Amino acid sequence: LSDSIGGSFSASSHRCHYKQKHCIPIPQCGALSISPLLFHPHTKGSQIIMDTTQKAVKRQASFCNAITFSNRPIVIYEQVRLKITKKQCCWSGALRLGFTSKDPSRINPDTLPKYACPDLVSQSGFWAKALPEEFANEGNIIAFWVDKKGRVFYRVNDSAAMLFFSGVRTAEPLWALIDVYGLTRGVQLLDSEIIPPDCLRPRSFTAIRRPSLRRETEDTRLSVSLCDLNLQEETFHVTATTCPIPQNSLNSQHSHLLPSQLESDLRFHHLRGPHVKILDDQTVARLEHPREERTLVFTSRPLRINETIFVKINKSNAVRTGTLSYGVTSCDPSTLRPSDLPYNPESLVDRKEFWAICRVVVPLQSGDILGFMVNSDGELHLSHNGAGTGMQVCVDCSQPLWMFFVLHGAVMQIRLLGSTILAERLGLSTPSSPASTPNSPTVLCSGVSDPILSTCGSGPLCSSISGTAPNSPVSLPESPISPSVSGPWGDECTICYENMVDTVIYSCGHMCLCYSCGLKLKKMANACCPICRRAIKDIIKTYRST
Repeated sequence: LSDSIGGSFSASSHRCHYKQKHCIPIPQCGALSISPLLFHPHTKGSQIIMDTTQKAVKRQASFCNAITFSNRPIVIYEQVRLKITKKQCCWSGALRLGFTSKDPSRINPDTLPKYACPDLVSQSGFWAKALPEEFANEGNIIAFWVDKKGRVFYRVNDSAAMLFFSGVRTAEPLWALIDVYGLTRGVQLLDSEIIPPDCLRPRSFTAIRRPSLRRETEDTRLSVSLCDLNLQEETFHVTATTCPIPQNSLNSQHSHLLPSQLESDLRFHHLRGPHVKILDDQTVARLEHPREERTLVFTSRPLRINETIFVKINKSNAVRTGTLSYGVTSCDPSTLRPSDLPYNPESLVDRKEFWAICRVVVPLQSGDILGFMVNSDGELHLSHNGAGTGMQVCVDCSQPLWMFFVLHGAVMQIRLLGSTILAERLGLSTPSSPASTPNSPTVLCSGVSDPILSTCGSGPLCSSISGTAPNSPVSLPESPISPSVSGPWGDECTICYENMVDTVIYSCGHMCLCYSCGLKLKKMANACCPICRRAIKDIIKTYRST
């Protein structure tokens, strides 16, 4: 015995059969006594979790394998109403909606494909299309239905009805098809409504058009590619822009770079530079001014130790030069005003709080995913598309730290995908190559090929940098051995932890290195004191009296 999409039933498959019948005829205005519309209890994708009422489903991981069906055939003009209960911003594309003439009870769940579009819609008896991404926000109520001509319409909340697609065969029973895909992670079935055409506002059918809502995500692609469409338009036209990369392929790439579970509580702070705009539930930052002068954005909360934050480059322009700047600060953005944000973000290090800033040195393109993680030793690590690029900067992790970004150059839009605290950090914990060399003069430690120097940034060392600016007026300590240094570290070199401290850094006067490490540090590009970050002009070997 084979199921209705060509697979064989497993021995444990659940089967119950609906008697084949035509759709219930359209009643007069008012309610029709039919059973409640629920999700089919057995025929569902492998990632679907269903509650006991069969009214709410959630995709437990990944971005696909979440196809669901209704438990009974729908009626012509019956509005299937869904509430989006969960959104996950790290994927592309959103809910797929449609109908099937195949009885879900006769479909083996093991044979369901990953995607409704294009896998199911390429088979006879399945029709579906993707909901535009801008409508896939938590709390939105989506209603969709089919008319007697086989045209499928949808509405969002209380908006006017819009044509979705056409070509559905209505001479056969039809079950609702719902693919909890991509951005959409959870949905709840609400009570369905049967509203004949003469009870709908004429505008719903005589003035059908795309919504007049402005697209806030500024993704140049629509939420579906041509392969996602199964249109057989008769009277109406729906224009669509094709995806440069099909969403299924794009999400497959991202699934290899992201953990299966991401926390979605991280947002951009409402405080921002005047030349950048925050969109899509405070998860997207977009450059709004061609001069790109004041474009700082902050995270809404402090970072957690060993928490990896994932950021996607949503939009880039290869014609422009420059890249993304990022950093951390002990300054709570809530205490700042927009006028406090400077034109040159590197001048922030002159403030009394702790600020550290550097730039992504690798070329960035649209779709790239960056990971940022501060470990317990105060080392900020960076990954690019899953590959670790090493420790970028030493930070003071003894106090709350907010992360910030500066959009300029080729990077015009970024999205916060989420965060995770996992032992497996996708290449962030142990870089496979020597630490990369940041090109910003305000970083605390620059990477070199020497494995000893590449590990600078121990806990005590990083916790001592309270925000002294590298370009502040020089003020030598009273003694060559600073009190703040002699306490926590004693006589050990703060880089190798093997040799005795015997070197003074000029001109800041800090004494925290052995002569061997001092020579190596001095040869580095943008060499700076590991304590105060002032530029190293020279090193002076000292000798102790015995």
